Amino acid sequence: MRPSLTRFAWLSIGAACVTIALKAGAYMVTGSVGLLSDALESIVNLVAAIVALVALTIAAREPHDEHAYGYEKVEYFASGTEGGLILVAAISIIVTAFERLLHPVELVEVGWGLTISVLASLVNLGVSLKLRQAAKIYRSITLEADAQHLLTDVWTSAGVLVGVGLVVLTGWLWLDPLAAFVVAANIIWSGLHLLRRSARGLLDAAIPVSERADVLRILERYRDHGIQWHAVRTRQAGARRFVSFHVLVPGEWTVQRGHDLLELIERDIRATLPLTTLFTHLEPLEDPRAFEDMGLDRPL
Repeated sequence: MRPSLTRFAWLSIGAACVTIALKAGAYMVTGSVGLLSDALESIVNLVAAIVALVALTIAAREPHDEHAYGYEKVEYFASGTEGGLILVAAISIIVTAFERLLHPVELVEVGWGLTISVLASLVNLGVSLKLRQAAKIYRSITLEADAQHLLTDVWTSAGVLVGVGLVVLTGWLWLDPLAAFVVAANIIWSGLHLLRRSARGLLDAAIPVSERADVLRILERYRDHGIQWHAVRTRQAGARRFVSFHVLVPGEWTVQRGHDLLELIERDIRATLPLTTLFTHLEPLEDPRAFEDMGLDRPL
């Protein structure tokens, strides 16, 4: 079983609280709508981190009769929620920036504002790299989504800083809301990407192509035993993989010999792809019916 990952969600919550305070302070000091947009996205970061905490808490539950395959799939709801929240933040940024474009406001105390914003970005960068590392180790789309969101926040903050800096250099106040529009566009792209990945997970998408190739490569090792296979199907549910296939052996084999072979194949797959649940079916090569069940539903 995968260990509980809630400690990473708490880290993200702490980072969100710190960056909200810093970026709100930067906005109040400068009056920059670009910095305001940055602060608004950090509020979304906090909400998303709380959603991630709830999802990871549920995902860590042990399977039981009502949920025999565990709770890992709840992570897709968390990443989908985060994607939706990102889009909401983008809309609010666009509305605020459009109003400021129509009614420009002179920026003040830009130096202090930029310094505070850079500090907040460094906090987000450090936490996002930590979450991304944990996401790879534990195969968590929730942590991956949170890391991606925070990293997006870093890039958008950089865009805002450039916009505010250009306002100082040129005196063109419209560059401030323009930077906010660029931030919003980047956020929208990130949100749509997360929604797409979450939808794929909820629709039982197959495991990655490279991992499917690993399964077939392992099966190929046993071809010289005189076997065949078909109906290889895979799906992903959070960190857990589900793999099923049929193995066809000579009809003269004993049940014990066939069972021993399946144990070897399953052992090799689990060693290559941890957190994999396997469903195997043994069939005789000589029986025509063994070739009638390769589809998802067997013909009547």
